[in-house]
Amino acid sequence: MDKLAEAGYWFIYISLELTVLFLVITFLLGIIRTYLTPERARRALQRYGRGSLGNMLGAAVGGLLPFCSCSTIPMLVGLLGAGVPFGIAMSFLIASPIGVFNLVVITLFTTMFGAGVAVTYIVATFLSAVIAGIVLERLGLSSQVRELAVPSEGCCCEGDSETTGSATDKWERVKPVLAQSWRFAWGLYRSMLPYLIGGVAIGAIIHGFVPGGFFLRYAGSDNPLAVPLAAALGVPMYVRTATMIPIASALVAKGVGLGTVMALIIGGSGASLPELALLSRLFKKRLFFAYIATIFIIASGIGFLFNFLSGWL
Repeated sequence: MDKLAEAGYWFIYISLELTVLFLVITFLLGIIRTYLTPERARRALQRYGRGSLGNMLGAAVGGLLPFCSCSTIPMLVGLLGAGVPFGIAMSFLIASPIGVFNLVVITLFTTMFGAGVAVTYIVATFLSAVIAGIVLERLGLSSQVRELAVPSEGCCCEGDSETTGSATDKWERVKPVLAQSWRFAWGLYRSMLPYLIGGVAIGAIIHGFVPGGFFLRYAGSDNPLAVPLAAALGVPMYVRTATMIPIASALVAKGVGLGTVMALIIGGSGASLPELALLSRLFKKRLFFAYIATIFIIASGIGFLFNFLSGWL
């Protein structure tokens, strides 16, 4: 009964905390999204996307905008069709699902693990997306893209992008933006709620009932195979980052290496099954498998980095 009470308390506390954080941060993202639309991002990348600075801009845009796989892939098609260099588009593609600068992801990381972990995650994933885009282009894989238009209808994370009015009063101009941002936040929260609650429930069970020694034996930071195995397991999984973070918090509390859970998060979010299904239509075989290998290498590398830095974070 004590374990059940502990798990129940953890579930309620974390669920309420994440709900408040998710709604507040996503509301702010909705305001940003009103002014930084995908079309503006596409024009910026088309205009300024040149050289390594272009890769940095591509990773920044992909990491900032709240895209999911059903909107990232059409955006990728639009970038390539608009003449954005292949490597820059790949930096965008890699950074987008990982949420390099996504305020929701960063806030959850900060809440669960601390600011040091969040900052390290931002720097490591951003640099990885930039370098990966440069490497994939230099490998000559740009010819491995099929000419294909992928529809963007029905995306779970799309919102109403209409802007309002010609009202002269400042409040009358701001009020519709706030209302639209709230609709975006609430709609995204409702679509994410089953995954968020599911992740918290699994974390509560781990927190309350699973002995710490069980995970410490097989997935502790001393096991050199734990990180690549977690990355390999994460790649075919459909893991939303917001779902995995509360599970990761419980796993770390039970002795799992921080790098191991980071590898699982990055592998799962960077190459989810819906995204891979869309990419299989857009990429030829060499590029398709190169992309999967890239996500695996990034997940493993960042995992080992976090294990190495765990004493300082």
